[in-house]
Amino acid sequence: MSNALALPVNAAVGSIDSYLNLVSQMPKLTSEEERELALRYHEQDDLDAARKLVMANLRFVVHIARGYSGYGLPLPDIIQEGNIGLMKAVKRFDPNVGVRLVSFAVHWIKAEIHEYVIKNWRIVKIATTKAQRKLFFNLRKSRNTLSWLTRAEAEAVAEDLDVKLETVYEMEKRLDSRDMMFDMPRDAGEESYSAPVNYLQQKNADPAQLLEKTDWDDHKEGLLEKAMQDLDDRSRDILVSRWLSEEKATLHELAERYQVSAERIRQLEKNAMKKLKSVVVLEA
Repeated sequence: MSNALALPVNAAVGSIDSYLNLVSQMPKLTSEEERELALRYHEQDDLDAARKLVMANLRFVVHIARGYSGYGLPLPDIIQEGNIGLMKAVKRFDPNVGVRLVSFAVHWIKAEIHEYVIKNWRIVKIATTKAQRKLFFNLRKSRNTLSWLTRAEAEAVAEDLDVKLETVYEMEKRLDSRDMMFDMPRDAGEESYSAPVNYLQQKNADPAQLLEKTDWDDHKEGLLEKAMQDLDDRSRDILVSRWLSEEKATLHELAERYQVSAERIRQLEKNAMKKLKSVVVLEA
């Protein structure tokens, strides 16, 4: 659906001003018209009906997108992400619930814009969890009127958003930090001496050494696979179940599987490990 309904902000309309003017002239839908179009889309898979629902609500996306203009990101890109959210909302909208599409779509539009802001506001991600995202937007909004948070203000934010106090302080520092070029140009003055390239050096990045290490690791992995194949089925299954499976089996579970004691499973595991070690060490 998204491919069929996508409306690039800068495509065909020339500029963002032209796009905003075009969107503002889109006819609004009555609740009855909206319900009829939604039913046509969901019951008959009518993409033209879905397109009309999207087009009629593009002005609403613009209204929401303007609220994120303070992040220094291009407004056309923010609008485009909001449009994606609107299309997702149209796809999931149930006209029988009794609410207007615009009310239902708010969550989807903001979710897409939030994701875009988080990914692009800084080169390094500053918020990765749901709690951090919520904290990011709340602190960013508060910093328009506040300087550094007092301890009481930080504790109130932490309690309100159900995060640790340390998380609030860490996010506050991230908001006040700025990106720096990895390799500052020579004419950048004193800042060039503090460029990350001068102190973030990988000492073991010699290509020959890296290639040799990779080959050696592949060789050892091959030996291990060969040694595993030489084990009997029961010993191999015990090692796989105990060490290589996502949900590792206990000694008692394997004892029940093979109708022996847990001590016997431990002995079989120990002997199998010895065989693997001898093969890998001998042939390496």
